[in-house]
Amino acid sequence: MVAPIVSTKQGHVKGFIGTDIDGGRIISFLGIPFAKPPIGELRFKNPLPAEPWHGIKDATKEGNNCYANDVLFRSIGGSEDCLNLNVFTKSLSDSKTVLKPVMVFIHGGGFLTGSNKPDLYGPDFLMTQDVVLVVPNYRLGALGFLSSDDDALRVPGNAGLKDQILALQWVQENIRNFNGDPNNVTIFGESAGSVSVHYLVLSPRAKGLFHKAILQSGTTLNYFAEGKHVMVALAKELGQDVSSDKEALDVLKKAPVELLYEAQGKVEAARKPTGQLCFAPVIEKPSKTAFITEKPIDIITSGKYNQVPLMIGYNSREGLLLAAADALAASAGLPVKNDPPNLEDAVPWYIGLESGSDISKEVCEKLKKTYFQGPNLDDNKYLMSTDSLFVAGIIASAKNHAETSRCPVYLYRMSLDAGLNLMKLYTKLTNPGACHADDLGYLFKNVITPPFQPGSIEDISVRRFVKLWTNFAKYGNPTPDEKELGITWKPAEKGQLNFIDIGSELTNQVNPEPERMQLWKEIYQLNPNTVDYL
Repeated sequence: MVAPIVSTKQGHVKGFIGTDIDGGRIISFLGIPFAKPPIGELRFKNPLPAEPWHGIKDATKEGNNCYANDVLFRSIGGSEDCLNLNVFTKSLSDSKTVLKPVMVFIHGGGFLTGSNKPDLYGPDFLMTQDVVLVVPNYRLGALGFLSSDDDALRVPGNAGLKDQILALQWVQENIRNFNGDPNNVTIFGESAGSVSVHYLVLSPRAKGLFHKAILQSGTTLNYFAEGKHVMVALAKELGQDVSSDKEALDVLKKAPVELLYEAQGKVEAARKPTGQLCFAPVIEKPSKTAFITEKPIDIITSGKYNQVPLMIGYNSREGLLLAAADALAASAGLPVKNDPPNLEDAVPWYIGLESGSDISKEVCEKLKKTYFQGPNLDDNKYLMSTDSLFVAGIIASAKNHAETSRCPVYLYRMSLDAGLNLMKLYTKLTNPGACHADDLGYLFKNVITPPFQPGSIEDISVRRFVKLWTNFAKYGNPTPDEKELGITWKPAEKGQLNFIDIGSELTNQVNPEPERMQLWKEIYQLNPNTVDYL
């Protein structure tokens, strides 16, 4: 069989042909560079488009992943030369074909880890539908999110988000040659990837680069969506006595990536559980290259963002991520603490609660009454972290977008607890509910996906997830035909958050978690910066 070759703006690429779970054809192109290697003087800087190449580039092997801890394979490594993307399509463009909807997936990993590797994000499920799938890398940790207020240093932050912008620009310039429609692009992501998608929705820099967006388990109103300036602290962890960002940057630009990664880990380890992240997006000063210059809540409530149809959702026990982390630590022979939860730690940093204050004690008492009644205290602990780390901010985003969006906003909750729940499968958790990242197991095939039988709940659920997601990419509506999935998914409205629960069945519901969200509304109203959240 002749290897497929496609022309891009930078040069030709050679791919290979495989199959999806139904035996249908997938044409794959791996590791296509979309940016210059961000090394040397380009470390920490805004990305630049890839240079043209001569001849035919081999795109049959994976590209480098960005330097990080690979959680799945429990190894540290990668490369700074990692700005590449994977493209999967069912057919290549010719004069007779109709261009297909494009789906661009932004991976998660807390802005510290993750990659586009097919070992985790295999196309075998999504490509049963006729779409074109693109999965880019972006810089992580300090390499992607180091920032300074010193304009002269030209490191304003958000390099990792600007990598995503450049990947989307590559899609606009090249995807037609892979049979993708540049005028029908859906961005979707999970966890920090979902936060990234939300930032792209809010950023003027991303205007016109996509036409729909799916947010899975993360928004800009979650505690892990905003970073801070730690340049001096990072250089000090490298053993250098510096007092300014300028001195620190001189050190950090020269540091071997391995030592930089070690220092990054030490800075991050000093953070409280719901404290502000050290390496994550920041609000920049206005400039021609700024990614975002206003607080997300202000942009959302103003309605001045990229008005596109949105799908926003969460998993029923996102907070089981804490149990998953304990399971991974135990399997690695590390000590696991079984201390009772510190209720003050459940309150996100941006509320600004003063530790030990009367208001803090009052909030902790309310948290105790809401989450620690009844016999199942373990599950209640994970329910509290589900809400504090994820659900409150996600519902707040859906509510505010429903009030200011001119396009439909679809809200979902995944409660499905079956054999492909990714995080539970990986960590062997048996707690009930859908953990953080469990949804990924129904959208992507990965190296730990077990075999499943036709007609099983796993098979039905994969096809249901894939249909909802690709319908949205095709039509801007996940259920354009009620007969197909047996349900009509109603968009959220002002004053009424319609949503569907994705369990063993699909069910229509209204206003998720009302009692618990009332408590979080009270907590958010303690700070003028978060008073409009819920």
